[in-house]
Amino acid sequence: MPTKEEINRVIEWCERVKKERKVLTAIERNPFREEISWLRRYPFIEIDRPLESASPFNLVYDSTTKRLWYFMNGSWRWYEPEIKIEK
Repeated sequence: MPTKEEINRVIEWCERVKKERKVLTAIERNPFREEISWLRRYPFIEIDRPLESASPFNLVYDSTTKRLWYFMNGSWRWYEPEIKIEK
């Protein structure tokens, strides 16, 4: 499961790419495939792409909600950080 730090790291990268490129939408190779295990299955990260037109095999970043979306079992869902329960 993703940690809050990993999710924030990916979101910060997406925001930086969007700002540098100065475009509304972008499709970028996933630079985190080797580093973060839960991102290995996504070859690309689609930035601000509508979910209706995004590939179900890619990770989608939505800058309005600041969420990372993925496709599973016929619907789009967003990643939430894992919850650690301590005794």
